[in-house]
Order: sequence, then C-alpha cells, then structure tokens
Amino acid sequence: MEHVHGHLGWLAAAVLVHPAVVLRDRRRRAHLAVALSTSFVTLASAIGAFIYVAYSEKLRPLVFAESPTVGYLMERKEHLAFAALVLAWAGAFAYFTAPRATSDATRMLLRTVAFRAFACAAALAIVVAILGTAVAVNRSF
Repeated sequence: MEHVHGHLGWLAAAVLVHPAVVLRDRRRRAHLAVALSTSFVTLASAIGAFIYVAYSEKLRPLVFAESPTVGYLMERKEHLAFAALVLAWAGAFAYFTAPRATSDATRMLLRTVAFRAFACAAALAIVVAILGTAVAVNRSF
C-alpha cells in the first residue's frame, strides 16, 4: 500500500498540473481534467490516511530515532498533502459552481479561484511527492 500511495501521489501531482494549465483560459471547459485530478489526489490521500495508523505505530518512532529531520519532513509532508487535497476540492467546487453563477463577473471570479486553487494544489502536491520520496528513501515498511 505504501508503494501504491507513493506512485499515486506522484501521478496526482502530475495530473493536478493539467487543470492548472487548462484553466488559465477562464472560458475553457475542463470538466474531465478537474474531475480526474481531484479524484487522483483524493484517492492518494485516502490511501495515505489508511496507512497512517501503521506508519504512526511502526515507522514513526524509528524514523525519529534515526533522523529527527526526516521525521519532521514527514510531518510537513502530511500537512502539505492535506492542503493540496483541500485546494483541489476548492478548485473543483469553484469550477463546477461557476456555470450556475448569475453574473459574468461572478462566473469569472469562480473560474479564477478554480485556476489559482489548482495551481497551488499542483505546486504543493509536487513538494509533497518530493518529500515523500525523500522520507521513503530513508525508511520504509
């Protein structure tokens, strides 16, 4: 599960870049890009949450005993991953809400929020993937 989580994390980071690029044009439709990228990051996060208990009980003490720096990197990774997940969902919500907006100004504002949320989510997901790889190289199940 740890390997699946890691690979999906990298895929989610890559896939999150697509809506960030596509949504630069506020009028462009990107239903599939938004839905799939949000799904990927959600699946990677769900698997991460699933293995978190085993990590906390078995690996965390060993990681901190060997290298507190690596342990703290893992802690930051978890926080940044949660932020990426929330931003992806916020972007998806803004994107899919935009067509229902009553004015063009509100529609464009929601599309701008969606673009920025996905851009930030992609950047955070890339950092998370790098940190996760660094931690996994140090210690794994």
